Amino acid sequence: MPNRSLDYFIFDDARRKLLDWAKRFHIISGTARGLVYLHQDSRLRVIHRDLKASNILLDKDMNAKISDFGLARTFACDQTEDKTKRVVGTHGYISPEYAVRGSFSMKSDVFAFGVIMLEVVSGRRTREFCVPNQSLNLLGFAWELWNEERTLELVDESLRDSVNEAEALRCIHIGLLCVQERPEHRPNMSSVVHMLDDDKPLPRPRLPAFYSHQQDSTRIDGEDGEEVHSANEVTISLLGAR
Repeated sequence: MPNRSLDYFIFDDARRKLLDWAKRFHIISGTARGLVYLHQDSRLRVIHRDLKASNILLDKDMNAKISDFGLARTFACDQTEDKTKRVVGTHGYISPEYAVRGSFSMKSDVFAFGVIMLEVVSGRRTREFCVPNQSLNLLGFAWELWNEERTLELVDESLRDSVNEAEALRCIHIGLLCVQERPEHRPNMSSVVHMLDDDKPLPRPRLPAFYSHQQDSTRIDGEDGEEVHSANEVTISLLGAR
């Protein structure tokens, strides 16, 4: 691909300026549509299992192409989940149910996509991000800003002159919906595409996975009023990084 990969741009201080907001939103939308094809439109359902910024290639027109299917698994049309004893993938993009139980599904890819969305909007790499004196990763930081109604502070400073604030806020909101701890609380990718394409109100997200801030980690009320707990002692015991 003439423009290499997404991470080549967004994590470089100089090259990130070449991706204005319109290009970034185009890449987000294209990646979402690619996952819809893998999950429901192809003959066999494909679970990528290693979706990350470096596996999103960019053609000459900055169209996103999902690549590197070395860890992918195919499902029959009526299959929704599988398990493995060997967890492989890239730290920072692996969903909690896969990291802890070896259980993977379409919602595992949804989780990774949510991480990528937050990376694209913020220009920050999830594996290297930390808040000084706080136990917050990128997901937790986005969650805190969203709760404090300071969401736009997450947006990459290089986008200051080009950002569509309404679209950026919506992308962050959708990203938080995708990285919720429990897979059944995450949207499927066709729903994500619809959410990106319209301006209807979005549901309130729950705590993101791997959120460990002590102040809010014990509980949060869900949309239907039930108490939702977060799991704060998640570890990855078997990880084959790529």
